[in-house]
Amino acid sequence: MSVKKTIRKVLPNKLLPKSFTEDAAVIPVVRMHGPIAAGQHMRPTLNLASVAGQLQKAFSVKEAPAVAISINSPGGSPVQSRFIYQRIRQLAKEKDKEVLVFCEDAAASGGYMIAIAGDVIIADPSSIVGSIGVVSGGFGFVEAIEKLGIERRIYTAGTQKGMLDPFQPENKDHVAHLDGLLQDLFETFKDMVRDRRADKLTQSEDVLFTGAFWTGNKALEYGLVDGLGDMSTYVKQRFGEKTKLKLIAPPSGWFGCGRNGGIGLAMGDPVDRIAAGLSADSMLSAMEERALWSRLGL
Repeated sequence: MSVKKTIRKVLPNKLLPKSFTEDAAVIPVVRMHGPIAAGQHMRPTLNLASVAGQLQKAFSVKEAPAVAISINSPGGSPVQSRFIYQRIRQLAKEKDKEVLVFCEDAAASGGYMIAIAGDVIIADPSSIVGSIGVVSGGFGFVEAIEKLGIERRIYTAGTQKGMLDPFQPENKDHVAHLDGLLQDLFETFKDMVRDRRADKLTQSEDVLFTGAFWTGNKALEYGLVDGLGDMSTYVKQRFGEKTKLKLIAPPSGWFGCGRNGGIGLAMGDPVDRIAAGLSADSMLSAMEERALWSRLGL
């Protein structure tokens, strides 16, 4: 038996030195970074498949009183955002763990949807937080193809199957249908925020549920977050100076890419076709990612 264990058996806790009565807490950390998408591109994306293993491992650390999740995301897929949120809450209940969320540069839109899975949300004073809303965007190429002398031909079975085709004139009925879809998604988002933060919000829904976003300072004032600070300082204040952060890293290496939004190559594909596909796909993905961050001024 170790000297420390022997002393603990002989002396009651109240007579033991602090170093003997306080064991170092271990807090597993899962980092969630980037746009949220289903993972169809070469560039890594944030989705349930990419973080499920890390979450399972983090919540399985028996001695941990809590799990810390670091979020840095401008948003993206509402479906993947909700999937991640639900998985965090399921594991928190199953493993009886407190969830601590820390916002980095941004926890906006889908990023904030994930953040509200936390029992406590801490942001940096300069973090971008909020953007509680839903957006859909695209382009119209009707005049462009006319100038090029191109005729658009589309054949469908189903009167609405060609809905929102960017190469055809905008149809008000199609736009109305899209508005209905966006509103359904918006209501789901608002219900989630109400469920998790209703007793903490200090502003009316007319202010908070507009799609606007704020700094961490203002988010704290509005009740969107619970405090300001950084992960290391917060966990040491909560669980003691000896607290250790244990990063739960994602799979690494080329073959790990497939699990984190990577690619899958079919046998027999010509090398030049694969290279061309990767180049175009990566470019589009980079543009989409840049647009998401730019929307927040980042």
